[in-house]
Amino acid sequence: MEKKSYTYEEAVDYALQIPKFTKKNTPEDTRRFYEYLGRPGERSGLIHVAGTNGKGSVCSYINAVLSGAGRRTGLFTSPHLVDVRERFRLDGEMISKEEFARCFNQVMDSVKAFCEKNQEEYHPTFFEMLFFISMLWFQEKRADYIILETGMGGRLDATNVIEKPLVTVITRIGLDHTEYLGNTKAEIAAEKAGIIKKGVPVVFWEQEEEVNEVIVKKAREMSAEVIPVSEKQVVLFKFKNKSVDFSMRSGYYEYIRASLSTRAVYQKENAALAVCALEVLSRSCPITRQQVENGLSQAKWEGRMEEVLPGVFIDGAHNEDGMQAFLESVREDGCRGKRHLLFSAVADKRVEPMAQRIVDSGLFEDVAIARLDSARSLTEEQLDSLWSGRNQVRLYHSPEQAMEALLEKKRPEDEVYAAGSLYLAGQLKAYLEKRKQKQQL
Repeated sequence: MEKKSYTYEEAVDYALQIPKFTKKNTPEDTRRFYEYLGRPGERSGLIHVAGTNGKGSVCSYINAVLSGAGRRTGLFTSPHLVDVRERFRLDGEMISKEEFARCFNQVMDSVKAFCEKNQEEYHPTFFEMLFFISMLWFQEKRADYIILETGMGGRLDATNVIEKPLVTVITRIGLDHTEYLGNTKAEIAAEKAGIIKKGVPVVFWEQEEEVNEVIVKKAREMSAEVIPVSEKQVVLFKFKNKSVDFSMRSGYYEYIRASLSTRAVYQKENAALAVCALEVLSRSCPITRQQVENGLSQAKWEGRMEEVLPGVFIDGAHNEDGMQAFLESVREDGCRGKRHLLFSAVADKRVEPMAQRIVDSGLFEDVAIARLDSARSLTEEQLDSLWSGRNQVRLYHSPEQAMEALLEKKRPEDEVYAAGSLYLAGQLKAYLEKRKQKQQL
């Protein structure tokens, strides 16, 4: 591998091309290269989060509280919606283009040296590359805490090379990525529970018994303290003025109350998980109840019932459970007019149950459908077939065209929603930002 210094644009382009020429590495290979890098970031306090739905939101809530409490906090999440740098944040700020390029070049130089030293071929996958960049950057910035969101799984995830996090968190488990993780929630839970480490407390959301049993069994095998969180702990819940009043009983704090800045009612669940994770962290470095409540109130997470224009909301719901949570939030919106939905999805998701839940909800006056600008997208034919026989469904050539059509028909009292894929959320956010800039010229 010839040594080269990449600019930011070249580094991003190279990273995006990685899936075309790399194979999936074994966890052992990933771990060996991470050790060759010097296990960067492990002098910080690590928080590791896995699950099907809500991982990024839990990370965001924990990050907001720690940053608000004066801790220097690194946040690594996925996927990004518009800019790859969204995945790397220090105290809420994205990594700069110069820092991204520098850390990318450091990884690439290390890959070359590693291969030469061991007389073998190795190349990080796309996700591994971003993980290594994040850990090098966070170490350079001397983060007090690093919050790591797993990618697709847990047990085999690149982030799972870390050895001693302070706490692990497992969010709600649902049927997603079944071709890789298993066909039942219990099988998927077993993959997610792979992040549980020996003697490290695990916070998880209680749901079906088959899921709970898998997580508890794994925790006992690892002599890890088990901290279940459930709806029973949420003692007050109100939805008003585009915010969620959230309250819960807890052990360390006794009682937490905050107004979450979101229209997503499902965020009360993710906030509760974050609070219990923060309780664990407070054992070694106290965080006050006031700091927790302030941080929860300040937290924002893009693409989750995000109001991108007045009365226009984008949600990243991309599986059956996520769609149900999205619909529950829409049901509480207090809309005085009509609701319109823009839907699209990728082909490797369980799209039929999502579409059926939308139809059964009866919440929307009409549905606009369009193919995503992605090779993974459902085709126009597949979308048309999925919604065949449904009234008030119209196919458009692109999400942008569909959004313009919905905005044109939207009255002031109406509301427009977009859901079905994080790709859709990202594509629309990028389009609406360009649209806004044009209007300002």
